[in-house]
Amino acid sequence: MPHPKRKVSRTRRDKRRTHDKLTTRTFYMDPVSGEATLYHRVNLTSGYYKGQQIIEGKEEA
Repeated sequence: MPHPKRKVSRTRRDKRRTHDKLTTRTFYMDPVSGEATLYHRVNLTSGYYKGQQIIEGKEEA
C-alpha cells in the first residue's frame, strides 16, 4: 500500500475540506398561510404561488 511521502499540513487539509459542508435550504414565510415554504414551490396547504392561487389547497382535518 502506498503511503504519503510527507505529512499534509493542517492548512492544506482544511483547504481541501472547505467544500465538504452541509448547506441549509432557504425558506420564506408564506403571506397567506403563515407557514415556512421553500422558494419556487407551490404551498400545498394554501395552494398559492407568488401570490396567485394555482391549485386548490388541502383542508386541515
